[in-house]
Parts: sequence; structure tokens; C-alpha cells
Amino acid sequence: MARGQKKSLEEKIAAKEELISALLTRVESEKKELEALYDEKRTKDLGIVSELIEDAGLSPEEAREALQLYIEGRIANAS
Repeated sequence: MARGQKKSLEEKIAAKEELISALLTRVESEKKELEALYDEKRTKDLGIVSELIEDAGLSPEEAREALQLYIEGRIANAS
């Protein structure tokens, strides 16, 4: 049985370069999609915090101060 003609070394190199280029394009596309998911999660999380602050009747500055006191207390208790 006759096999097809072997690819030349140059053709093999070109095929690998093309494959790598396609994979890099795919990776970049996946990174962008992942970043969009992170942004969506962050927006959702910030919405939850914003709603909590609003429900508590706090200004953003008051919420920041309360959170800062809480963090300082946790750090002090951890020591």
C-alpha cells in the first residue's frame, strides 16, 4: 500500500507554527472571557455590599470606617 507523500520539514514547521498561533489566539480569547466573568462577579459582589450599606442607612464613608474598625479589631485579636 502506498502511503501519501511525506511532509517536508518546512511544511511540518509551518503546520506547527500555524497550530501554535491558533492556540495562542484561543488562549487570549479565553483570558478575555475569564476577565469578563471576574468583572461580572465583582459587580455582583459590590452590588450585594452596596445593598447592605443602603439597608443599614450608612454612607459609604461610614461603612468604610466601620469596616476599618472591624479589620483593626481582627488584626488585634489575631496577635
